[in-house]
Amino acid sequence: MEEPTYSESIFVERSAEELYDMVSDVTRMGEWSPVCKYCRWDDGDSARVGAWFTGHNESPERVWDTRSQVVVAERGREFAFLVGQAWIRWGYTFIPQEGGGTLLTESWHFRAAGIERFHQRYGADAPSQILDRIKAAHEGIPATLGAIKCSAETK
Repeated sequence: MEEPTYSESIFVERSAEELYDMVSDVTRMGEWSPVCKYCRWDDGDSARVGAWFTGHNESPERVWDTRSQVVVAERGREFAFLVGQAWIRWGYTFIPQEGGGTLLTESWHFRAAGIERFHQRYGADAPSQILDRIKAAHEGIPATLGAIKCSAETK
């Protein structure tokens, strides 16, 4: 199976640095995400490459926690992390626009290691579970971006 990816972008009337500061503060993710209810930095860490954080997620079907590691932390440019043992990569890029504002892009990449893990964990039900995660990304990313925009532009 190929590695599914998905991304969307939205224009936000805030600087790339201000948006980066918001998004890279993972403790705020629960304000925006329809699935992630909260995150906390492990061991009092912060947005730097190598830092770990734990996220608490809820959907109608299940409740689960994840551990993620920051892999890119470039203020005003990009913030990205890997979930689990490099199973899924979530990322945000910030592109300043002429005349002000920023094009914010959220991306999701279900990596080969994650697909393999799903096959080990779910067996014959893995394709269905993977499709559920793809659907969640397609629904969650625009919802999250819209909520970030609303929060950023009302400050």
